[in-house]
Amino acid sequence: MLTVPAYGATSATEPLTPMRIQRRDLGPHDVLIEVKYCGICHSDISHARSEWRPEPYPLVPGHEFTGIVTATGTDVTRHAVGDRVGVGCMANSCRSCANCRKGQEQYCLRGTTLTYGSVDRDGTTTQGGYSTHIVVDQDFVLAVPDAIGLAEAAPLLCAGITVYSPLRRRHAGPGSKVAVVGLGGLGHLAVKLAHAMGAEVTVLSQTLKKQEDGLRLGADHYCATGDPDTFTALSGSFDLIVNTVSATIDLNAYLSLLALDGVLANVGVATEPLSLNGYNLVAQRRTVTASLIGGIRETREMLDFCAEHHLGADIEIIPAQKINEAYERVLASDVRYRFVIDASTLA
Repeated sequence: MLTVPAYGATSATEPLTPMRIQRRDLGPHDVLIEVKYCGICHSDISHARSEWRPEPYPLVPGHEFTGIVTATGTDVTRHAVGDRVGVGCMANSCRSCANCRKGQEQYCLRGTTLTYGSVDRDGTTTQGGYSTHIVVDQDFVLAVPDAIGLAEAAPLLCAGITVYSPLRRRHAGPGSKVAVVGLGGLGHLAVKLAHAMGAEVTVLSQTLKKQEDGLRLGADHYCATGDPDTFTALSGSFDLIVNTVSATIDLNAYLSLLALDGVLANVGVATEPLSLNGYNLVAQRRTVTASLIGGIRETREMLDFCAEHHLGADIEIIPAQKINEAYERVLASDVRYRFVIDASTLA
C-alpha cells in the first residue's frame, strides 16, 4: 500500500482538509499516476456535501485529472512509465454487459465504478484526484496528446467529454445551428467544440456580461435570456440546444427555440423537477434528451479532436489550500472558466 497526501471531506458540513489516504498495490493491469493537475467540477461540491446521496466519508473528490505514469503492472500494454495521461469520472466497469460491450461504460448495467465515492474491486472506497498519486486500471487511463497542456487538458476529462458527446452524437457541424445555454465550466468548452466542428454557435445567457468572452471563445452570437424578446426573436432557430446549467430552466421556453426535429440536450443536473408541455414536443417533432459523460473510446476521440484543433479549457490554477475558497467561487459563478488544482501543492 502507498500512503499519499490528499485533500478531502470528512462530512457534508465541514470544509475540505488535508489528509493522507492509501492507494492499493499495483495489480497486473494497473497504472500508478503522479497527479499533476486536477480540475474542480461542480459535481465535486455536490458529492462532498452529500447533495445527491449520502456519501462515504472521508471522501477525496476529483474526477478530471492529468499526470505522469510512474509505474505499471506486469501485464500493462497501453501505457509506459513517463507517459502523459489523464483519468475522468470512471475507474472501472464490468466490461461484459451490453452497454460496456458497446463502449458505453458510463452506462454500465452493473454499475460503473466512479473515480471517487464508489466501492472498488478490493472492497475499499475509491478516492479521487485531489491527491498526489492514484492507481487506476489501464483501460480507464487515457493518453493526453502532446498538443494539449496537462493543466488545460484536465477539465476535458469531465467537462469536455460531457459536452462533446451530445455535440458529436447530434452531428453538430457545418450547416447546423447550435445554442449553448450558460457560459461556465461546461458551456465555455461547448462553445469551443461546437465552433471547431463548424457549427454556427449562439450562447444563451441570462445577461450579456460575458458576451466578450463568448465571442472570443468562438460564438457567432450572444443573446440574453433575461430579455423576453430573445425568445420571440429566436423562435424555431436551432437544430441543437446544449443546456449546461444546473439551475432549473423553463423547458417550454427553450423548446420553442428549436427548429423541426430539433434536440434539447441536458448535461447540467437540475436539483428541482422540470416541467414540460407535451404539445411543445409534438408541434415540431422536437426531442428532449440528456446524457452523462462519454465512454472511454469517445473520450479518446475527444482528446484527439482537441489536440487537432489546439483546444483546452480556460483555467485558473490554484494551490490545494484554496480549494474551499474555490468551491464558494464556483457556486457564485466567479471563475473563468475552470479551477485546476496544482497537485504539487498537496505534498
